Amino acid sequence: MSFGHPLLLLTLLVVPAAIGAFLLAERRRMRYAVRFTNLDVLAEVVARGGVWRRYAPFALFLLAVAALCVGVARPHATTMVPQERATVILVIDVSRSMDSKDVKPSRLLAAEAAVRTFLDKAPKRLRVGLMAFAGIPSVVTPPTRDHELVREGLIDIANYGGFGGTAIGDAVAAATDLGLQAVSGKSNLASVAAPPTQTHGLVSILFLSDGAQTRGDLLPLEGAQRARAAGIPVFTVALGTPNGTLDLGGGGGFGFGGGFGGPRRVPPDPDTLRAIAETTGGQFFEAKSSKSVNAAYAKLGSKLGRKPAKTEVTYAFLAAAAGLLVAAGLLSGAWSPRLP
Repeated sequence: MSFGHPLLLLTLLVVPAAIGAFLLAERRRMRYAVRFTNLDVLAEVVARGGVWRRYAPFALFLLAVAALCVGVARPHATTMVPQERATVILVIDVSRSMDSKDVKPSRLLAAEAAVRTFLDKAPKRLRVGLMAFAGIPSVVTPPTRDHELVREGLIDIANYGGFGGTAIGDAVAAATDLGLQAVSGKSNLASVAAPPTQTHGLVSILFLSDGAQTRGDLLPLEGAQRARAAGIPVFTVALGTPNGTLDLGGGGGFGFGGGFGGPRRVPPDPDTLRAIAETTGGQFFEAKSSKSVNAAYAKLGSKLGRKPAKTEVTYAFLAAAAGLLVAAGLLSGAWSPRLP
């Protein structure tokens, strides 16, 4: 904690001064008490009130004075505040394995619910883009502050999985490109020789996938290197359980062995997603249930798009002082000793 006017903290010296004055008054009161003619009645009054009742209102009063003294020094605390130009690109794997129901009600539906949780927690002025990928990445919603538009994009997101397979590297690179366009207007990462400082800290990627790469032009870590060169951290979520399966029926499809039907294991690939997060300076989450993926998105919704900054908290000390003064007054009136 820092202070706008630290010298005003010297006003806290009134607290020990008030304690000294109180103790002096107590000594004088004791000298007068011995002149009381009925000591039995005096003892009964003191016993009924209790020593702590005598000092509690004064202690609350001193705390209120201390809070006021700190308040006039204009205290500042470090808090997380929204970044005006911040952008988050949400990337969701919509390959066929996302239909697996090892995460209830299904992996894809759990991911959609988690995105809604993220939007609930995110700053209102945060720009959010939504991408979907299977064999190729596609932009569902360009970065926008209209979070309702992103919610609407979730409704038909499953339709973006027309090409089979899982192109993780291409998806990370495409999300990086989209984030750069949102902040700086640059769309060709090949021309970027050094990390663009104008985007560092302003763009983040939240990447969810449930499987290993099966197709694409770029390997996962090649896509991660592009994000790292742009100064964009990638927060990855591995959704699914090691024993997750998908019933292929009679089809199979791209990435699942052609025409072979029946159930097939579709485990996530946490090692690859963890490596992407570590390479880019992001964070990795392993979600084996709808509750855990929801918790991960809620945490990131409260974190991404914000930065630490000094915020004045004078009002908190003034409010505390007011509350303590009221409490001191009420207790003093209720507990003040009365002769029978």
